[in-house]
Amino acid sequence: MKIPLDYICVKSGLLCNRCQSMIDRGEVESFEVEVMKILLDLEETQFKELKDTTYHKAFKLNNLLILIVTSGPSITYQKWIKVAKILQDKLGVKVRILEKSNNIKSTASQLLTPARVLGVNTVWLPDGTVQYVVRVSKYEKKFLPADETSLEAALSKIHSIPVRIRVE
Repeated sequence: MKIPLDYICVKSGLLCNRCQSMIDRGEVESFEVEVMKILLDLEETQFKELKDTTYHKAFKLNNLLILIVTSGPSITYQKWIKVAKILQDKLGVKVRILEKSNNIKSTASQLLTPARVLGVNTVWLPDGTVQYVVRVSKYEKKFLPADETSLEAALSKIHSIPVRIRVE
């Protein structure tokens, strides 16, 4: 698995100057070191397919951990579900693994599953900024993996632009 930090630093837990400066600058959060360590251990023991994947970022919101990755050709959706289950057991939080995408609808669909995304609207505000509104059916609100505000915060962090979830 390709990770932003050095393998030796993550495996040992002792960070070199470069890795420590990435954490100090906020490029990598301190909790991500533990996540990367678990993923590298899984790659060595159970999931050899992880060697072709790339770890981009992890976001922690309340009791939800979201991993952004790029999958290799040999890893399937079912394998990611197994990896997420193992991470849930080891870290004690809900885990969602999302494929990196610049498309907000794609990211929202992955994050909000099993609830379906009806669509994504672009709202142009008077001050010139843009906001996205992800629409979800009121009948599927109960299927959302977390509360709406946490999911809005997650989508906003992932795409660095305000995202709202509207149940209709």
